[in-house]
Amino acid sequence: MISVFDIYKVGIGPSSSHTVGPMRAALEFLRAADEAVGLDQATTIKVELFGSLGQTGKGHGTGKAVILGLAGEEPETVDTTSVDEFLANTEKTQKLKLLGEHEIKFPREGAITFHRRKTMPRHANAMELRLYKGDEVIYKDLYYSIGGGFIVRDADFDETLEEAIEQSSQPIPYPFDSAAELLAQCQEHGLRISSLMLANEKVFRSEADIRKGLMHVWKTMDQCIDTGIKTEGILPGGLKVRRRAPGLYQRLRNERSADPMQTMDWVDLFALAVNEENAAGGRVVTAPTNGAAGIIPAVMKYADKFIGELDEETVVRFLLTSAAIGILYKKNASISGAEVGCQGEVGVACSMAAGALAELMGGSVSNVENAAEIGMEHNLGLTCDPVGGLVQVPCIERNAMGAIKAINAARLALRGSGDHKVSLDKVIKTMWDTGNDMKTKYKETARGGLAVNIIEC
Repeated sequence: MISVFDIYKVGIGPSSSHTVGPMRAALEFLRAADEAVGLDQATTIKVELFGSLGQTGKGHGTGKAVILGLAGEEPETVDTTSVDEFLANTEKTQKLKLLGEHEIKFPREGAITFHRRKTMPRHANAMELRLYKGDEVIYKDLYYSIGGGFIVRDADFDETLEEAIEQSSQPIPYPFDSAAELLAQCQEHGLRISSLMLANEKVFRSEADIRKGLMHVWKTMDQCIDTGIKTEGILPGGLKVRRRAPGLYQRLRNERSADPMQTMDWVDLFALAVNEENAAGGRVVTAPTNGAAGIIPAVMKYADKFIGELDEETVVRFLLTSAAIGILYKKNASISGAEVGCQGEVGVACSMAAGALAELMGGSVSNVENAAEIGMEHNLGLTCDPVGGLVQVPCIERNAMGAIKAINAARLALRGSGDHKVSLDKVIKTMWDTGNDMKTKYKETARGGLAVNIIEC
């Protein structure tokens, strides 16, 4: 079972597939190497990045993430305030302590290679790591970062979902692989989607731990909004994008407007704050990716501010419902911009937020499914074309637009008759087909769309 805690992972920006995934892969590689051959005999290490990791990895901080992972850091716990100093010292000394203990040579040139024209056949985000003793390779492996911080070894890539389920010693009470199955389970057992998800999660964790973990996720999201609102300055990377959230917040808090649409400005603010933090490499929650990390926090903060204060029960319901929708995309399509374009990131986050908000506002299971479908239907074909390979333009504003769409999708579903022509399963399949048909240059390569039509200065 894909867990709610697989969908929502605390990490750092700017990208789940290009930062969080590679950091985790580097750390997992060294732990495996240490067990297999021992790190004490290693003299150097080389990392090669392919496909989208090679094409946009510099702008996405992939090299930095790899170094942090090799040093033993984890996305969930790394001290974001000390990262720049640590990386500067590594570059200066050209040495690195593997897992924080065994020191090796780590030259500025050649330790990490970004291949802009080479790809691996199985996935657009691939990285090969080789550990050396002198000129001899003593351990190597190939990893794929498949979106949302998920990683998989090349040797494990062909393992099917059915095999994984068969190997599970703890079957879940309400398994589902499609929206139709999810709805049928809810209707047969008289459950909300959030209740069904909670029952499944309880196979692996106590309810108290689940609730505690989800409250931690929400508090991290809320803190990210608060930090983004307070932090001024220019975002790193060379585009000289100025943070807009602090100025927008000051204007909104001082305005006394009768304009009912001002609510949208607050939603925009919440999303901008999160994604500006993400672009700066701050602490964010993958939801379901970093590039789309602002949508779900913005919609939750909207609900908290304009519908009713979020308590533990509403937070848990929102995150469980949205995770169930995210799981459907993860199982049946993709949440990787490098694989299907931004429809797999912003589109999926919009769909997740729309469905969860519909449940929070009293919608039926059918309303939730309809809201999630609407959220994706109007993001179909959305390309991933980050200018300069940075998660800034158009990514930051795109989260604001995705949050507004999610709220509207939920309201459309709740105001509807319940009869709709397109099912969530159909729109998920359409998104997957559209992503497969999309030209590679529009899938997180910075070789198409806005990325080639905007001057990087």
